[in-house]
Amino acid sequence: MMKRSFAVLACAGIAGLVFCGCTRDAPRTITLRMAHPLDVSHPIHQAAEFMQRRLAEESGGRVRLEIRPNSQLGSSRECIEQVQMGILDLTVSSAATLEGFIPEMGVFSVPYLFRNEEHYWRVLEGDVGQRILEAGKSVYLRGLCFYDAGSRSFYTRDRIIRTPADLDGMKIRVMQSRVCMQGVRALGATPTPISWGELYTALQQGVVDGAENNPPSFYTSRHYEVCPYYSLDRHFRIPDLLLMSPARWRRLDAEDRDLIERVAQESSRFQRKLWAEHTKQSLEALREEGVEIVRPDRGPFMERGRAVQEQYRGTRLGALIDDIRSY
Repeated sequence: MMKRSFAVLACAGIAGLVFCGCTRDAPRTITLRMAHPLDVSHPIHQAAEFMQRRLAEESGGRVRLEIRPNSQLGSSRECIEQVQMGILDLTVSSAATLEGFIPEMGVFSVPYLFRNEEHYWRVLEGDVGQRILEAGKSVYLRGLCFYDAGSRSFYTRDRIIRTPADLDGMKIRVMQSRVCMQGVRALGATPTPISWGELYTALQQGVVDGAENNPPSFYTSRHYEVCPYYSLDRHFRIPDLLLMSPARWRRLDAEDRDLIERVAQESSRFQRKLWAEHTKQSLEALREEGVEIVRPDRGPFMERGRAVQEQYRGTRLGALIDDIRSY
């Protein structure tokens, strides 16, 4: 009886090892689950597919990435919450959405904080950027890298924005971000939070006079059909972040962590090139659709934007603003 019981247990143990793919002779297979709300044509989804390929190549197929795009597993906020709970391993989110989880993310909604694109990426790829990526650990979110989401500019229904005075009295749709609302108000407009899905109708019916976003989003949303004016003032530069569950991260060994971090950074550089092409193509398409595009003098806009930076002096966000300005 004892011999028979031992044989049964031994067979069960071997079957269990084979089932989980962790025999002594075979390396453990890791499957990471990722979800995001973006379309498969978006540069960030293409960056995720790049990461999927590179992880498979570098690990010999041992590390796999499953990607669920198009809000298959929920909205951006719902995906973030699933990462916090360890249900999902990875997601991508705008820093503006993350402001509700990580107050430091509000720094990206401070107008004209970054002097130019070179300054922006120097900050994000340096120690300040690393601190921002790590700021979510206390709320169970680990940042791996930044993705480019370009700069945001105003598009309007009835008149083009050439100076801050043109914004006075205008209702401009903004994201649900306290810092973003303060920034748009400081530039002269009345910030009006409206969900992205309802914005086309709100513009069409005159609920708001305009909105602000990057060129690809302006084009793909077809908002140009009701807003024929685009002023490239570039007031905000708000990145997207690749986030990972800290609980999942802790279960990985050092070699796999190094691999994931390295490939995430590779995917960031890959996505930046795609985004630059996407932006150029979108601006060309907008011109073909008859949109009037201007590049106003940013000096007067930047002067108003400095007032927002000063509002945070003496606060934790103010200290981060100072670090970025001096970088």
